[in-house]
Amino acid sequence: MAHTAMSGYGTTAGDDPLQTAVWRLRSRACWADAAALLTPDTAGSSLQRAALLVERCLYTEQGWEEAEDALRTAEAVAHTDEERGAAACERGQLAYASTLHTVRDRADEARAALGRAAALLPPGSAGRALLDFRRGLLAENLTRSPQAARAAYRRAHAGATAHSDPLLLSFTWRHLAGLALREGELAEARHGFAESLRIREELGYLVGTAPALASLADTETEPEATRLREEARRLHRLLGGVPTWLARQLAVTAPDAGAA
Repeated sequence: MAHTAMSGYGTTAGDDPLQTAVWRLRSRACWADAAALLTPDTAGSSLQRAALLVERCLYTEQGWEEAEDALRTAEAVAHTDEERGAAACERGQLAYASTLHTVRDRADEARAALGRAAALLPPGSAGRALLDFRRGLLAENLTRSPQAARAAYRRAHAGATAHSDPLLLSFTWRHLAGLALREGELAEARHGFAESLRIREELGYLVGTAPALASLADTETEPEATRLREEARRLHRLLGGVPTWLARQLAVTAPDAGAA
């Protein structure tokens, strides 16, 4: 969710070999291994390393201390407003993940950090699109304000489009589709979930493919819905039960759980 797929980050032909290796590990839920490839000797590498470990917390509900240590290092070596803003954005994401997974309520810290990021990141920057997306997450899942979340996701979607960031687009499609589904807009939701799945499959973002399959299944009729959920379960098992929160969703919709 941070350092998303852009040219130079391992997702396109001709990218730096190190970034290609980092992306392949990250996309297969090997965040610690990906972070180990990065030497935190510059602001950029420190921030990318912290972002990987923060993302691991969100997907696995583990590694909180390592993420905190990496983030403190990134904050210490950040010198420009953009670097400080990006570090604040990661700080907000870690606090959000801690609150979402009920590790510790850090909602106020998340809001303050993202507000600090907004003051530091210049309008139109690539980091601004990611910030808008994360502000949408807070609005949707902590503040329970779907209208504010939709506005933030749309800003993030426009920014991801402008900066050719397909991975972030897969997230904005997914979350806009989720809001549409809750409002009964089935066709809009199906389109958004399908776009998110298409992008993730094209990028080889394996750790995000199972959630995309499960979400699309919620908009389909049988037998397609069951086929999609079974494929999601297969990938989820392949990745050792990551993301952890998907197990609950798949259990609810499993045939032996009594779901329709």
